[in-house]
Amino acid sequence: MTERQKSWAGLALFWGLLLLLAALRPLAVPDEGRYGEIGRWMLQSGDWIIPRLDGIPFFHKPPLLHWLNASLMAVLGVHAWVARLGPALHAGLMLLVLYLVLRRTPPLPGLSSERLAQRATWVLGSSLAFLIGGQYVNHDMLVACWIGVAIWAFALAFLQSSDRVPDPWLARAGFVACGLGVLSKGLIGLVLPGLVLFIWLFQTRQWHKVLRLPWVSGLALFGLIAVPWFVLAERRAPGLLAYLFGDQQFNRYTATTFNNGRPWWFYLAGLFLLMFPWTFLVLPQVLAWLRRRALPLPAGLGPWVSLAWIWLVAIIGFFSVPHSKLIGYALPVMPPLAFLAALGFEQTLARRPHAGRYFGGLLALALLVACGVEVAAARYTERRGSADVAAALACQMAPADTVLAAGDFPYDLPFVARLPQAMVVIQDWDLQRREAGDNWRRELFEGADFDRQAGQVLQGPDTLVQAAQKPGQWLVAPRGFEVTGFATVFEGRAWVLYRSPSTVAGAGLPSCRR
Repeated sequence: MTERQKSWAGLALFWGLLLLLAALRPLAVPDEGRYGEIGRWMLQSGDWIIPRLDGIPFFHKPPLLHWLNASLMAVLGVHAWVARLGPALHAGLMLLVLYLVLRRTPPLPGLSSERLAQRATWVLGSSLAFLIGGQYVNHDMLVACWIGVAIWAFALAFLQSSDRVPDPWLARAGFVACGLGVLSKGLIGLVLPGLVLFIWLFQTRQWHKVLRLPWVSGLALFGLIAVPWFVLAERRAPGLLAYLFGDQQFNRYTATTFNNGRPWWFYLAGLFLLMFPWTFLVLPQVLAWLRRRALPLPAGLGPWVSLAWIWLVAIIGFFSVPHSKLIGYALPVMPPLAFLAALGFEQTLARRPHAGRYFGGLLALALLVACGVEVAAARYTERRGSADVAAALACQMAPADTVLAAGDFPYDLPFVARLPQAMVVIQDWDLQRREAGDNWRRELFEGADFDRQAGQVLQGPDTLVQAAQKPGQWLVAPRGFEVTGFATVFEGRAWVLYRSPSTVAGAGLPSCRR
């Protein structure tokens, strides 16, 4: 088998393992339940403009993930694995682009560019970032992929320029990737590639090429991809742009009132874990830099290494500023980190005896860690989710029955049961509007402000008392929540299913698996 065949076999193997792991656990809450259900509801309702959670507009992020989920479910059915396929496709694209780009870099002494690209893809493909982050249902892998594609495309366009004119087709691919990045998660899809490239072009003294980019056609492609949904959605839901870009992006970046407050070093620890054990291979380069004794590199590889370090430091620095920090925000720097780890192996271990065994041992350890995390995540999710209650509900309720939720919000239940209509959510909503923090209650009542009719599913405690007197009423509530007037039907690990006394079990929903 040639080296190139080994590289392609490795790409297929790691992506196949990612898809296998994606089928082995239930939807995690809240994120996977939330975003899987938004895609399912989009398919069920036929409304591809306004993303909805429990029938209520949900404008925290742009819709690319929801469009992808709804499209895949239309073809393959409504399953947790299908909801994970969209992020997995983007993880596979991230891995593929890393390989294709590094194949075109100058070779190291005694090592072909093919082997360096191969090692880098094996590093990334065996990591937690790829095998776990690549199958998690949220927007992070999508925007990380398109940020990476944009940076690689523009960098190639500049480095492979002729007569100081950047390659126009690679540059246009970069503009397209920025558009898809904005459609994935908002302004960071444009801002972060721009930040990295701005610093890199300054450091490599390539500013004179910027004016020669295909700005007219590139911006036209960017606008064609990124702009139409925002225009259409703003017309349907006035105030959307201020809410999405103001509250959900700018305020989340600058304010200290949102969840997930973390110390400044959070992402340093996150990088260590997401790329364990490969991060150890980057440390010699860091130590050499601190000692001002840079490890030797071929002349043509210098700009690529500079790009990787600027990419890594600029994006981690950008996300370290806000009070709120999430581990998924580190995913955009996984490609340069994999490149630096592969380079570190070649510089420090590759020429030692049994170097192949060292690399194989690290690869086996990385895969073992990923499989262990997958098993632990599955057990943790089973203890917190409502999938068991959802299965019982789907086999007993009639399609026209009403489902009420009290005490908390069962994010995964509508998806697993494939409820045909929105749940009625019971809370003291007047109190919540005054006191709710950054939680599920706020995301529901803020969404309801965009559609008062859809917001009627948000009801007060009196509705629960009235529902107990009617037939066809089902209630789900977390264990320990005090319920009166309803009969217990099924007790799950974390949730309990009740019915009103006059409710008679029906034939069940199409999603029932008896």
